[in-house]
Amino acid sequence: MKIGTVLHIELKNTKTNTKDKYRCKVIEMNEQQIIIDYPINELTNKTAFIPKRKYFSVAYIGEDEAVYQFTSSITSKIKLNVPALAIENPKKEDIQRIQRREFVRIETTVDIAVHSNDKTFSPFVTVTSDISGGGLSIIAPYDHKLAIGDIVDIWLTLQMKDNKYQYINTQAEVVIIKTLKSSVELVSFKFIAIDKLSQQGIIRFCFQKQRESRQKEMH
Repeated sequence: MKIGTVLHIELKNTKTNTKDKYRCKVIEMNEQQIIIDYPINELTNKTAFIPKRKYFSVAYIGEDEAVYQFTSSITSKIKLNVPALAIENPKKEDIQRIQRREFVRIETTVDIAVHSNDKTFSPFVTVTSDISGGGLSIIAPYDHKLAIGDIVDIWLTLQMKDNKYQYINTQAEVVIIKTLKSSVELVSFKFIAIDKLSQQGIIRFCFQKQRESRQKEMH
C-alpha cells in the first residue's frame, strides 16, 4: 500500500442487514495510522459518514496485482489541505491476501472473442456469464474444443460511463468446464499476464455494474 492507493470499504448496515460499500484514497500513512480522504458511497456517489470505532473491511490492490484485505476503523478526523480521516494501520500479519475473483465478480453479458494460442481451434465469438478482475466465464459454443489448461487470447469491449469504451486483449487459461442443465457448457478462465491498465479497467467496470444493479433495485 502506498499514497494514492484506492481503498474499497465494506461496512455492515444493521438496519438493512446488507453491506454498504465505499471508496477512498490514501493521503498519508505511518506505522500507526492510514490517512484517507472522506469515503464516497459507491451507490450514491456522495460523501459518507462512518462513525468512529465502527469496524469495517478494507480491500486494495497491491503492487503485485493481488488483492489485500484487512479490518480497520476510523480513529479521528485530521486537518489537512482537504478533509481527512485517520484509520488504524493493521499489522502485516493481520492483512489477508485474497484471490482477485473473490474481490468483485458480477454476472453480466459482454461480447467476447476467443482465439487459440496455438491454433488448435478456429476463433469464435460468444458472451460472458460473469467477469471479475481475475477472470471470467463464458457460454461456450456447443462444438467448442476447449480443455482445462488451454491458453487462449481473448478480446473484450467494455462499455464504461458516458458511453466510453475500453478494449481489453489478454491471455487467459481455462480452469473449469461445467455442463449446465440445458447441456450448454460454462467455461471459466483466469487471466494471465494481464496488464495493470486492463485489470483496473475491468475492476472499475465491475463496480460500475454493481452500482447500476443496486440503483435498479431501489426503483
